[in-house]
Amino acid sequence: MRLKKISFSIILTVFANFVNAQNTTILKGKVIDKGSKTALTGASVSIPEKKSGAITNKLGEFEISVSENTTRFRVAHIGYRDTTLIISNNNSYYTIALVPAYKSLDEVQIVSGKDGPKEKVNNVQMGVDRILMAEAKLLPAILGEVDILKVLQLKPGVKSGGEGTAGFFVRGGSNDQNLILVEHAPVYNPSHLFGFFSVFNSDAISNVTLYKSGFPSQYGGRLSSVLDVEMRKGQADSLEIQGGIGLLASRLTINLPIKKRKLSLLVSGRRTYADLITNSINQLNKNTKDYTPIPAYYFYDFNCALDYKINDKNKLSLNGYFGNDLFRFKGDNFGANLLWGNRSASLEWTHYFNDRMNVSTAYFTSGYLYRINTTFSELSSSIGSRIWDQGLVNNWNYNINEKHALKFGASAIYHRFTVGEYGISAEFTDIKGGQKIEAGEFGAYLSHSWKINKWAELLSGIRNSTFNNKTKTFNNLEPRLALKTSINTNTTIKASYARMYQYLHLVSSSAASLPTDVWYPSEEGIRPQRSDQISLGLHQSFGQNKFFASIEGYYKWIDNAIDFRDGAQLFANPNLSKEFVFGKGWAYGLETYVEKKKGKTTGWIGYTLSWSWRQFDKINFGIPFHPRFDRRHDISIVIMHKLSKRLSLSGTWVFSTGNFATIAGGRFGFQDFLPNQIDAIPDYVRRNDFQMPPTHRMDLGLVRKLKTKKGESDITISLYNAYSRRNPFFVFYEGTENDAGETVGFKPTLVSLFPILPAITYNFKF
Repeated sequence: MRLKKISFSIILTVFANFVNAQNTTILKGKVIDKGSKTALTGASVSIPEKKSGAITNKLGEFEISVSENTTRFRVAHIGYRDTTLIISNNNSYYTIALVPAYKSLDEVQIVSGKDGPKEKVNNVQMGVDRILMAEAKLLPAILGEVDILKVLQLKPGVKSGGEGTAGFFVRGGSNDQNLILVEHAPVYNPSHLFGFFSVFNSDAISNVTLYKSGFPSQYGGRLSSVLDVEMRKGQADSLEIQGGIGLLASRLTINLPIKKRKLSLLVSGRRTYADLITNSINQLNKNTKDYTPIPAYYFYDFNCALDYKINDKNKLSLNGYFGNDLFRFKGDNFGANLLWGNRSASLEWTHYFNDRMNVSTAYFTSGYLYRINTTFSELSSSIGSRIWDQGLVNNWNYNINEKHALKFGASAIYHRFTVGEYGISAEFTDIKGGQKIEAGEFGAYLSHSWKINKWAELLSGIRNSTFNNKTKTFNNLEPRLALKTSINTNTTIKASYARMYQYLHLVSSSAASLPTDVWYPSEEGIRPQRSDQISLGLHQSFGQNKFFASIEGYYKWIDNAIDFRDGAQLFANPNLSKEFVFGKGWAYGLETYVEKKKGKTTGWIGYTLSWSWRQFDKINFGIPFHPRFDRRHDISIVIMHKLSKRLSLSGTWVFSTGNFATIAGGRFGFQDFLPNQIDAIPDYVRRNDFQMPPTHRMDLGLVRKLKTKKGESDITISLYNAYSRRNPFFVFYEGTENDAGETVGFKPTLVSLFPILPAITYNFKF
């Protein structure tokens, strides 16, 4: 009898839903910025009479079910003026152009639908930083180049690799423990100019999202963070050209509508031209006696995006990236050529079943390579490495109702590695070698969001990851859990737990972002690294939703941490796996953050107190030590102020305790083959037993908008290291001599990198 009642209830529910469906229609449209015509992601579309609505996707588009008696709908986006529209029976597609709020309020608004104080407080996800390019472009930049990774380094819990570098370290993890994705494709070296700039062209990026804890279950493969980079989408409405001319580099971006509201193409390129200047100087001085040529260096990158709206339910998106760094030097007897770069492409198909369910499937290919060729007299040599990936990603989103939402999907990546490739050529010698490895990485995940009531929300997930090569198969479960409880409408407490596995490991002789990095996969005898992280935080909005404040604490365990034995041979080594040693690590800290999002003056203050440790039986006599990137205190202050409608001023100040370094505890004499030739060999006793002095720096920026009949343009002036602080970059040993000119000792000497660096850039858009 009970079974019959249940069956009757199910039939009745299905029938009621069917009847309701007959009296509803689907409202469709797109939300854009009125001035720039760019799509607005995360805009809210709602029915005032009902508690129902939708959020615009990456293309700014939405679908929402409305009943026949609905007469209007409302569109809202933080930083823009709300708009209410009347529904017309003759209109099936709406293009809504929102006006920025600052045009009427004379305020600087740099927030998005996901980043307002209330949205941050109410989001169950914690440890998330999201940066819009509109925000990044107002901040001071080194040599005039806006760098999204340097903006992230100003956030608590994110540390830079060193003065001026684009590498970053998150919550005690190393730089290879950051998963960097560009439209699903992984990026293995995100740096240009030996780490001083990132590969991300500011004109080609829409926004970036960094996850530091409580990782969504669709991500895997790294231990410490996930950086998801969203590229700009082409707009199929009007032609747009923008770019910039600076002291170091120039860039140009073109948005070309091919078929209105259907097909668009966006191409963006950037190139430095320091090599043109150095080549001219070398030509002028080539006949000068004892003149040493200046090396030629430049980098370039190219982005493209093709977006095709097949119909209201299907869209295709094609994204591509190609970039290289080139360094060339040619002397009388010695020459060197260095080449390194990234390539990636992705093709994504998105299908919308209705306003509650959609699926996306993407194919991607991605690669990183470097090659160093040197010549000395008749001898030439080369070393190199590369990694090349092909993969598929399938993601489903299903909003069951207002309380429950599901995300699930799977991914597969085929890796090809060339490790330790080398060659030596001379008149009677030709030696080549290297190691080629293939591997497969697979993942499947399920995530469930449950709004328990108006005070509590639970986000749970599970991921199964598998890694396989010819020698070994690894299979692991990665649980994820996040909980949010509200104290009141403005204050929440959040907690999270996440387990991550990492199957690829970075072989590098330095913690800096150098081009000679080699990625090596897990195999028999090289188990994957594993991390477990717990986090607890308090988040609050106040001041009429103008301010956001948070304090988060975390603890992270790392099992099977990987390093290299002392004296390891990292290059031209056919048995590189023999150089690994295994241990454990742990990190913990506290991050505080206060941000102002509205008004003429905006910005944030962040402070991080943290500790990080590593311990290996075969390193440092088994005694725990701090990794190079461990810094006890990090402070960042960021201020952006609108002086007038056309003039904006920005400034940043950063302070951090110094990096750790390994220095020699003494030296011992070594008798060479030559008579009376004794070399002083350094004796490294302890790992990272020396801490460099603290670093601090102030950067300033000024943006002046120019009057134009059509489009926009500005002059951006930046001052890097405004008070010319000589921050330590690395340490080397300098010999000390007696009165007779004999070397009697050695002392460590700190080397600084950048003094004060001014820059000016002209930016335009029309």
